[in-house]
Amino acid sequence: MVDFNALLPEMIVSDIKYSLKFYCKVIGFNIEYERPEDGFAFISYHGSQLMLEQGRPDVSPWRVEPLEKPYGRGINLSIECPDVNALARTLVLSGHALRKPIEEFLYRENKQLQGESNFLVQDPDGYLLRFAQDLGCRPLPRDEL
Repeated sequence: MVDFNALLPEMIVSDIKYSLKFYCKVIGFNIEYERPEDGFAFISYHGSQLMLEQGRPDVSPWRVEPLEKPYGRGINLSIECPDVNALARTLVLSGHALRKPIEEFLYRENKQLQGESNFLVQDPDGYLLRFAQDLGCRPLPRDEL
């Protein structure tokens, strides 16, 4: 039995087999279950979960039209990653260009700074993925409190 996250994005894809190759073979997601007859797969990666659904030409209440590439404009999915350097290298070697190279950031979270190393890549349908590796926390400098 799968333990579902409270928020679980389901993304329409133009070619489910190609998307599964990208997510599972290149990145390392696991297929938790799939319904090939429906063009559907539930996948996970280090605690992150996604649902992928093969797009169809028929009208559906689950799809906001018009659906044009790149899909998912206006949103990026932040996905925890244990080793952004290794994953970025794997993506580039498999022919997937990074949209933004690996960078380190300190993000303010109330009275502390959260360190993160991340990069951006687009999936085959243009969904923007941010893979992020935790670099730990430190207190805010006194002059910024």
